[in-house]
Amino acid sequence: MILSIAAISQAGKLDEIREGLTKLEWQDGRATAGKVASRVKVNEQAIMSKPAGRALQQMLTPLILDHPVVTAAVRPRHMSSLMISRTMDGGHYGAHVDNALMGKGAAQLRTDMSFTLFLSDPESYEGGELVVQSAGLTQTVKAPAGNLVLYPSTSIHEVKPVTSGTRIVAVGWIESQIRDAAQRELLFDLQNTRSSLAEKLPVDAPELLMIDKSIANLMRMWAGR
Repeated sequence: MILSIAAISQAGKLDEIREGLTKLEWQDGRATAGKVASRVKVNEQAIMSKPAGRALQQMLTPLILDHPVVTAAVRPRHMSSLMISRTMDGGHYGAHVDNALMGKGAAQLRTDMSFTLFLSDPESYEGGELVVQSAGLTQTVKAPAGNLVLYPSTSIHEVKPVTSGTRIVAVGWIESQIRDAAQRELLFDLQNTRSSLAEKLPVDAPELLMIDKSIANLMRMWAGR
């Protein structure tokens, strides 16, 4: 399941984020890549431990993690710290698969879903498309600033070379309460059906209650600890 979500739609919030981006310090992107990925990664990564990085982390995390579509589609248990990457001058990120586990000790998480939050207007750079391969289908995405693209961490994906301008995105990974992707999709379908019915039925309609019961009981069956 690959989803494109309008995560940040307020122009004022995007302006605030862009102002924060101007204060970041950058390092070679290979410093945050695994052994295999570092061979195909040509970009810069923000130093998120600095004050400007921490400020953007605090600003962006709730916009992502608390978004109703992200909540319904992923059922998040844990989310990684954000990375903010800058790609320009022919930089790219060749085809790779994300690490299955990230972090250490109590902070370790299983990467079920990956996301890219686009922070640059697509008209401001050439190239830089996110390409995701899944189940025999290849999808190419170059989304508006503020749009979040969710895709399975199990997929092969890449970022095409940026031939002019500068592409800035925030990326991260989410561990779901539901390990199985097909089960997550079924719960997402049920949640969407409930939302559609809620626009047509009274709040106490028995049909809504029955869907709530089904979602809750499926969560009891499938949610891991």
